[in-house]
Amino acid sequence: MIEIRKYFERIVPMSDNDWAFFSSKLTRRTFPKKSIILPQGKKENFLSFIEKGMTRMCIPKELGDLTFSFEFEGNFTSAYSSFLTQQPSEYQIEAITETVLWSISHADLQEIYAHTAIGNTLGRYASEGLYIKKIKRELSLLNQSAEDRYLNLFKEEPHLLQQIPLKYIASYIGITPQALSRIRARIS
Repeated sequence: MIEIRKYFERIVPMSDNDWAFFSSKLTRRTFPKKSIILPQGKKENFLSFIEKGMTRMCIPKELGDLTFSFEFEGNFTSAYSSFLTQQPSEYQIEAITETVLWSISHADLQEIYAHTAIGNTLGRYASEGLYIKKIKRELSLLNQSAEDRYLNLFKEEPHLLQQIPLKYIASYIGITPQALSRIRARIS
């Protein structure tokens, strides 16, 4: 839980009372490698901080999943649109590696927003961060080559990408695994 407080305090200082109230609402959840954290079609009830591991968000398809996001240690993971609307998720979240999450329920987060001075500020910063990440991804798909998208992903999280199967990386950057193999051979 210390990492969560450090994460928040990079944004804005928290009083011990606010932290005590917030941390009392957190639940530790663990998931084995390759397990489904949230199945497609289920409502997202949690906003979760990744203490250990990594997740991917994907749309399951018969001919191969469409991966559109990875989240790594020290970041949040959630089917955020489902979390906000409390409607079923159109995609699933999977643990790529053994994953430990600290989760807060939708109801508890609403209580934090209502009863702490800092809750709304943290919520705004979290939403802004998710929006920036989404726009950055969309712009990369529109403006960059597959090779540039691969190189940028590799530059951002090189040590963690070694644990992600190449088929997921290929799906994320919008190409086939064979095309990714050619890119990797060309840049080696």
